[in-house]
Amino acid sequence: MKRKWMFTFILLIVGFMVAVQYNTVQQPAERDTRDLWAIRNELAKERKLHSELLTEVRELDITLSKYNASEGESAGKALAETVQSLHEKAGMTDQTGPGIVIDVVPSEESIALGTPLHEVSPELLTRFVNDVNRFKNIDMEIDGKRLTALSAIRDINGETTVNGLPVALPPFQIKILSADLGISEKLYNFLQSSSLLDDFYLDDFVLEIHEPDAEVTVTGRLDQFENRFLKELPKGG
Repeated sequence: MKRKWMFTFILLIVGFMVAVQYNTVQQPAERDTRDLWAIRNELAKERKLHSELLTEVRELDITLSKYNASEGESAGKALAETVQSLHEKAGMTDQTGPGIVIDVVPSEESIALGTPLHEVSPELLTRFVNDVNRFKNIDMEIDGKRLTALSAIRDINGETTVNGLPVALPPFQIKILSADLGISEKLYNFLQSSSLLDDFYLDDFVLEIHEPDAEVTVTGRLDQFENRFLKELPKGG
């Protein structure tokens, strides 16, 4: 009798362990429900990021090589070129190149109905910028205000602002520079078929997108960056 109870107890333990293992296999703690295309898109993003990082590393290697090969006045020239390049990347200088110009104007219906003119909301402008930033290596200007990595689009005291400066009531222009005319054409086609046109129209605005031009100029950012950490060493130190 004692052996029978012992055997029954062992079977209960084995059955419990089998049930737990089966439940674990059938219901994993975290299941990846992404399809093949989602995984491929994620892989493509990672490869693109990897390529961009390699490009930055090459640029830094070239700059370092210039410093190592320079002496005296040549070293100063190499440093000046680096500073100029950094100013350009930071959006502190005027830039001219291939791009497109977009006029933001009130819709004809709003004018005909006498709808009071109002500003483009920060949310709508932010969505426009985010959609356009799918294209890499672009420079953008909104109503004469240069967008950089430090730019902010906000509502300040009821006014839509870029870099803390108020954006004018429409009509105003948005300018976008690209690395080459081919990218400008792709951006032009993207915007022509984008839902952004409907979003602006629902807010009583129309985006008049001009065809790509070989020479479009965007102005540099007006305010200067504040240097809080770098200090100039005394001469001879």
